[in-house]
Amino acid sequence: MFETSSEAPASVQVVTEAIKEYVDRLGPIWVEGEISELNERSGMMAFIRLRDPSVDMSLSVMCHKSVIAAAQPLPPNARVVLYAKPSWYTKNGSLTLSAREIRQVGVGELLARLEALKTLLAGEGLFDFDRKVELPLLPKKVGLICGRNTDAEKDVVENARRRWPGVIFEIREVAVQGAAAVTEVSAALRELEADTDVEVIVITRGGGSFEDLLPFSDEGLVRLAASCETPIVSAIGHEKDSPLLDLVADFRASTPTDAAKHVVPDIAQEIEMIEELRERARRKLMALIDLEKARIASFKDRPVMKDPHVIITSRAEILTAYRQRSHRSCASHVKLAKEELVQIKARVRALSPQATLDRGYSVVQLANGDIARDAKALKAGDLLRLRLAKGETNATVTAMKE
Repeated sequence: MFETSSEAPASVQVVTEAIKEYVDRLGPIWVEGEISELNERSGMMAFIRLRDPSVDMSLSVMCHKSVIAAAQPLPPNARVVLYAKPSWYTKNGSLTLSAREIRQVGVGELLARLEALKTLLAGEGLFDFDRKVELPLLPKKVGLICGRNTDAEKDVVENARRRWPGVIFEIREVAVQGAAAVTEVSAALRELEADTDVEVIVITRGGGSFEDLLPFSDEGLVRLAASCETPIVSAIGHEKDSPLLDLVADFRASTPTDAAKHVVPDIAQEIEMIEELRERARRKLMALIDLEKARIASFKDRPVMKDPHVIITSRAEILTAYRQRSHRSCASHVKLAKEELVQIKARVRALSPQATLDRGYSVVQLANGDIARDAKALKAGDLLRLRLAKGETNATVTAMKE
C-alpha cells in the first residue's frame, strides 16, 4: 500500500507492479463459465475466452495445449470449470488466468444444478399458479423474441396471422443458443416489457439438445421473466423439453404453433360465435315479442275491451243482486217478527184479566177499590163493585155463607 495525492501521483508502472504483486499473492481458484472462443496457436500455448452466460462478462484464459487435449472433446460453447491462477501482465495491464486443469461440466451435473435451482425458485413461489396472469383475448400488439430467420418465428407469425390477419408483431431477433443467448434474450425481454402497447410476449425457439436449451433455464432470465407484468408465453423446443422458463411463464405452449393458437383468437370461430350469439339474441327477442303479442291479444279478448261499460254493468248487476237479497232478507225478518208478535199477542191476550172475564168471571172490589179475596172479611151491608166482561155494576152484601 502506498500513499498518493494529486501533487504526488503514482506512475502507471508503479500501479501495475503493485497490482501484479497483489494478484501474485492470490492462489489458484476454480472458475466456471462457457468457452466462447478457443484459439490453439501454432506454438505450445492455447488461448480461451471464458464467458459468463448470465451477463456480458468474460475472462482471458491461457493454458498449455496439453491441458486442452486432456479435456477433449470440447464442443462449441462448452460449459467448463477450470483450475487456474490469476496473472497480471504489467506491459499491457491485463488480467489473465493461467489454467492448469479444465473439466467439462457433464449433463448429469447440469441436471443436478437445474434441479437444485428449480427447488430454490419453487420455494420462493416463482412457479405458483396464482402468480400467473391470464392472456388477453385480443392483444393490441404481440411481442416476439426468437432466433434470427428461424422456423419458430415463421410458425408463430404465419399461424397467428392465419387465425387473426390483423395481428401486429413487435419482433426481436436474438441469439437463442450459445454464449450470447441469455444476454440478448434478457435485453429483448426488458425492451418489450417497457413497450406499453405490447400486451403479451412470446419467447420461442425450435428444438435442440439439452445444452442448447440451457440459456432458457438461466436463473437471471427466469427471475427477469417472473418480474414482468406483461403476460409471457414460453414456447421453447418441443413438448418433451421443459426449461425453467416454462415453469415461470404465464402460459407454456408445447410448440411455436401452439403459442400462436393461444395468443390470438381464431377469426372464423369468433365470427361463428358472434353469429350464434346474434341468432340466440334474435330468437330471444322474437320470443319476447310473441309473448307480448299474446298478452295484448289476451287483453283485447277480455269483455272490458269489447264493451268498456261492462265493468259498470257488471257492478250494477252485483249491486242489484245485493239489493234484492237485502230486500228479501228484510222482508223475511219483518214477516218473522210479525208472526212472533201475533203469537205474543195471543199469549198476552190469553193471560189477561179480560180473557178471564170473558169466560164468565167477574172481579169484586171493595168500596175503596181493593179486590175482595176473602168472604170472611165482608159484612152485611158492605157496598161492592162488580166488574164484568162488559161494564160494571154495584152490589150490597146481604148475607154471609161459609
